[in-house]
Amino acid sequence: MDAIKTEEEIAKIRIACVIAAEVLKELKRIIKPGITTRELDSIAERKILEKGAVPAFKGYHGYRHATCISVNEEVVHGIPGEKQIRSGSIVGIDVGTCYQGYFGDNAATVIVGKVDKKIEKLVRTAEKALYKAIDQAKEGKKIGDISFAIESCAGKEGFEVVRDLFGHGVGKELHEDPLVPNFGRPGEGAELKNGMVIAIEPMLNVGGHEIETLKDGWTVVTKDRSWSAHFEHSVLISGDKPEILTKLR
Repeated sequence: MDAIKTEEEIAKIRIACVIAAEVLKELKRIIKPGITTRELDSIAERKILEKGAVPAFKGYHGYRHATCISVNEEVVHGIPGEKQIRSGSIVGIDVGTCYQGYFGDNAATVIVGKVDKKIEKLVRTAEKALYKAIDQAKEGKKIGDISFAIESCAGKEGFEVVRDLFGHGVGKELHEDPLVPNFGRPGEGAELKNGMVIAIEPMLNVGGHEIETLKDGWTVVTKDRSWSAHFEHSVLISGDKPEILTKLR
């Protein structure tokens, strides 16, 4: 699949990304202690449909929900259900949309109530790593420049990056090439070119980098059950100024 998108394709991806960002913003606004992950998912699905898109995750390899909602030690792909959000938790919310056959993808981790300073730092650093990585998403740079930015930002604050899950290209498919690891060396990997759209998604753990998937076949957790934070933006490569398609103006 061609990683370079046409202007017409980018226009549709841009709409899908705006819808994904608007829905994520609303979920962040309404999340509170006592709400269930299923309730959040139902609201997300309704709003995606109201905005003229469809949930990108629903039906993907048999997945049955509009969002992935991951709590505390859950890294990504948490399945919405009857779990109630508790004060003192961190909640990763991942929203993907499809608009006229083109995709947008974004995620954020929300602190609910009060958590200890180490967890606050984890969430803050994961978001900081995302923007450090986006700063590298320029024409002529390499995937390794993005990956190194994430890994070095995390390491400076004493956190581990997940090494077995990746960011990815976005376009006619939810997950396309190139893969975007959260670790790497500057100057290595595929070259970034104008017209590419990539989802950059740091995943940082308090403990070790190892992960495992639960028996439900979807929920990824840290192997040591330490807490994890996840942020994601879809980014257009456009000269020396990356355009964050999932950042609301």
